[in-house]
Amino acid sequence: MHKEDYSGMTQSLISDYQRGRTRRRLKDAQQWSGCGASVDMQLTKPEVALLILDMQNYFLKSDSHAFIPAAEAIIPRIARLRKSFLEAGHPVIFTRHANTVDNAGMMASWWRELMSDDNPLNRITDDLSTEGCHVLTKPQYDAFYGTALTDMLKGVQSLVITGVMTHICAETTARSGFVRGFEIFFTADGTATYNLDLHRGSLAGLSHGFAHIVTCQEAEVLL
Repeated sequence: MHKEDYSGMTQSLISDYQRGRTRRRLKDAQQWSGCGASVDMQLTKPEVALLILDMQNYFLKSDSHAFIPAAEAIIPRIARLRKSFLEAGHPVIFTRHANTVDNAGMMASWWRELMSDDNPLNRITDDLSTEGCHVLTKPQYDAFYGTALTDMLKGVQSLVITGVMTHICAETTARSGFVRGFEIFFTADGTATYNLDLHRGSLAGLSHGFAHIVTCQEAEVLL
């Protein structure tokens, strides 16, 4: 799909969400099921951290086969959240995905190539500064798996999740954080993936039993 086409879909999603249509759809799904936290719920646990997942050139450069066109649109919003969290004294953690043959597991058979540490596209984009932040290398979709993330989050009770891809690393990390006892705030316009169906599917599934779906602006207000 051409970049300009997907960009238009991304803007449509953000506009749709902020007008309340997606929010109402998610609420309807929760009411139908009889369970799920309200997406209007305010932050109830004050110690909050920001996770910025895999904003690497591998996904952000147009000459990469893994390029996510929609990811460019979320950079300014993530940058603003990063600044707000740091100014408020809350931790900001970037993840950087990297694999070896030994730690790739099933990813080695699922994807046509592994993103190795020495891949020149492995770097976090220069458009997002890591100064004052933690940078964590992860080997799997789940940022908690095989990493020191749980230890880094001691004292933290709530997580705001941003980055790529919505339906893979971001969603997996959100679910993993939930079962570890963290309250999850998942940004609808601070995450991105390859198409709108995958993105919407993640938001609907997460809102049912794992996360509060918020915009980046709403997440900033939580501080």
